[in-house]
Amino acid sequence: MGELIPGLPEEVARECLVRVGFDQLPVVRRISRQWKSEVESPDYHRLRRAEGLARPVLALVQARPAAAAGDAGPAADKQRSSAGGPANSYRMVLLDPAEGRWAPLPAPPGPAGSLPLLCQVAAVGGAGEGRQRLVVVGGWDPETWAPVDAVLVYDFLTGAWRRGTPMPGPRRSFFACAAVGGAVYVAGGHDEEKNALRSALAYDPERDAWAWLPDMAEERDEPRGLCAGGRFVVAGGYPTQAQGRFVGSAEAFDPAASAWTPVRDGLLEDGACPRTCCAAPGAAGRLYMLRDGHLVARDAAPGATWRPVAPVPEDACTAATVAAIPGGRVVVIGSGCHGGDQAVYVLREEAGKAASWERAAAPPELAGHVQASCCLEI
Repeated sequence: MGELIPGLPEEVARECLVRVGFDQLPVVRRISRQWKSEVESPDYHRLRRAEGLARPVLALVQARPAAAAGDAGPAADKQRSSAGGPANSYRMVLLDPAEGRWAPLPAPPGPAGSLPLLCQVAAVGGAGEGRQRLVVVGGWDPETWAPVDAVLVYDFLTGAWRRGTPMPGPRRSFFACAAVGGAVYVAGGHDEEKNALRSALAYDPERDAWAWLPDMAEERDEPRGLCAGGRFVVAGGYPTQAQGRFVGSAEAFDPAASAWTPVRDGLLEDGACPRTCCAAPGAAGRLYMLRDGHLVARDAAPGATWRPVAPVPEDACTAATVAAIPGGRVVVIGSGCHGGDQAVYVLREEAGKAASWERAAAPPELAGHVQASCCLEI
């Protein structure tokens, strides 16, 4: 093994390597075996954090511009975008809200080059190594609108997608999904006969394997999945016989105990759609969601209630996604009307100061509809 960078002391060379942008890591690991070993080591990721170089970003499942304006559906199977892909074409885009930087990821595998419609995305790190992966689960075929059991995994070190083991069981739609620890959890939704589901599963991207979990206590179609307090929380949803009538109850799966427990004080009000609900990262357990044109928040303390934080700007009031990121910030991505270009706003909430919004610039080619998102640190 020679020097990391010829002519430089090892500590200086290592300081150089930890400053490589995440989008250049796949190139760096191909330079030499020594560089590959360096960027794949747990020490490399710990040093990036210690140097303040790890950043929270949002992974967005976003419509490509040509597809966003199209009117596609099952009757338009033959319609194609100008790029030659399906009329409903989605890609993965990374957004650094603090710096306003956008970075589309490579197209996923498959002839369409599109992510599934209505898929879910979660971010997981490798066991003890800080290696980040994005896991895309389920959704609908972008041409036929048939539900799929596909799993796609993007590795930031290799800069490439791979297909994972398909999700077992009935092909479900509108399910809860979130990452807890090193696994991605899925629960509820409905099958191809529109029957609401109680079943749940966990996917381990390291082993590329699925495991069945105990069933939830209730059927939950269109629930919201959250990671809160080290547990997989499934909020809201509705049973088969109550189509669209959302319940306010929630239940949480504890991976350590391998058991579900009800969330005693109820997270939501009956009738509230949980689609925009999100959990702040860390142990604080604060939740955010949109209600009546306002961003509202709820603390984790027993008996806590939802409180208004700030009205959402008018050109984002039809919100597609809400995500909490470190530093007391919340990102809202939406438009002024259905089908409009997406606006991105970042809210900072600090003790003793009024909450304030700041608009993050989005290039025109990255203003498509966002159908799913997750927060990760890279």
